[in-house]
Amino acid sequence: MSTLSKLRRLVLRDGISIREASNRLGISRNTAKKWLDQPEMVEPRYPKRASGPGILEPFEEVLAQWLKTDSHRNKRERRGTKALFEGLRALGYPGSRGPVYTFALRWRKEQDLAAKGQGFVPMHFDMGEAFQFDWSTEYAVIGGLRRRLEVAHTKLAASRAFVLSAYYNQAHEMLFEAHARAFAVFGGVTKRGIYDNMKTAVDKVGEGKKRIVNARFETMTGHYLFDPEFCNRASGWEKGIVEKNVQDRRRGIWREASERRWNSLEELNAWLHKACVDAWEHLQHPEWIQMSIADVYQDERLRLMPNPRPFDGYIEHPARVSSTSLISFQRNRYSVPCEWVNAMVSVRVYHDHLMVVSPEGEFIRLKRCFERDQTIYDWTHYIALIERKPGALRNGAPFRTMPEPLRQLQDQLLRHPGGDRVMAQVLNAVTLHGLEAVLVAAELALQSGRVSAEHVLNVLSRLKEQTRSNEPVHTHLNLSRPSQANVDRYDRLRSQQMSGQEVSHA
Repeated sequence: MSTLSKLRRLVLRDGISIREASNRLGISRNTAKKWLDQPEMVEPRYPKRASGPGILEPFEEVLAQWLKTDSHRNKRERRGTKALFEGLRALGYPGSRGPVYTFALRWRKEQDLAAKGQGFVPMHFDMGEAFQFDWSTEYAVIGGLRRRLEVAHTKLAASRAFVLSAYYNQAHEMLFEAHARAFAVFGGVTKRGIYDNMKTAVDKVGEGKKRIVNARFETMTGHYLFDPEFCNRASGWEKGIVEKNVQDRRRGIWREASERRWNSLEELNAWLHKACVDAWEHLQHPEWIQMSIADVYQDERLRLMPNPRPFDGYIEHPARVSSTSLISFQRNRYSVPCEWVNAMVSVRVYHDHLMVVSPEGEFIRLKRCFERDQTIYDWTHYIALIERKPGALRNGAPFRTMPEPLRQLQDQLLRHPGGDRVMAQVLNAVTLHGLEAVLVAAELALQSGRVSAEHVLNVLSRLKEQTRSNEPVHTHLNLSRPSQANVDRYDRLRSQQMSGQEVSHA
């Protein structure tokens, strides 16, 4: 168009000949004459150049399929253009990487334009109407190790108040705990909850909005009295508020969390909850720009339903106790009381611990381990068995976790004949008097240098006597004449009895 404009100015305004003007502009005289013969200035159009098949054309279908497959993967797992080029070369592509890069760039731009071309309706939620829930995968250093974490995002749709909670997986018990924590921070529950079709909530996705909801998830919604609502397939924009929250918090709160070092997951979650509440104060609300999220949240909190007690969010599994008094759960083994050997027990799985219930209704609480192929012993579970098999103390694996005073006492006792039986008597005292008292008695016995079961039990009995308090006996009876010690009366009664006289003791 610039060449055409210059040509018209030279010929029609300055009076220069067509030949001279075409020479100055570097175009043919016939082309210049053709342009000037048109009554109006129209952009010249050229026929598309016909070219033969390019060197990449036989591989374009394969390359497009690879790009489409990568578009559905996580960003960390997508292949770069260089990897795609190497893959084509392995299939026999003889050309350079330039056409591959050009095709990939054009394909991605077309996909971006196609996605942007879709229309969306802006959403509006009333106060206390709904919250949105989603998971994201993040990384943090916990206990000196870089761990993969699943972060639960719960966000109120109206006020935009949000809560983050981190877990090691997305199991049912983690989902229930995330809701309990979020509702506790919000101080109430909305009338609806919006989710995608996650497997912990939906057993089967039907046609349209038909869903077969997981029974345990349905129980949780009935406990908190909110209606679950699920998005259509591959329609994340239907819960776009929490989807955006994932990206925003990853650039803000989680960036700071990933740069720190955490001793435990509980410490990280405590910091996350405080960081979320603090962020409400300075983040601007997208609809009421003069107000912060915290200001709008104060209005929405009044519209929330009351928050009941936390849902007892456990998942129950049956397990059989082995002959070594162990149960297996998720590639780990945990010890239970030896009285339960070969019995079927119920394992109630919580987000941070296991509750094992015996057939008689007795239960114990075990700390949950998220590593693999670990055996977690509690030596107190084997005390009753050691009474019958004291010889197992010498190499018993559970007793390697005993407190240091008991281990020192065991080392000294096992040097003498019958020391294992003596140590079994000391351990049996734990069930009668408690661990703290036995530890104090063991330390005193070690300090004295005389180590024996009788000595430890003697020290233990003396400690119990010191702690026993002589409290007065309270009664509603009152004596009109308090009793007094009368030794003379005792001697008189004794002499009468020896002489054979009838003695009245009343």
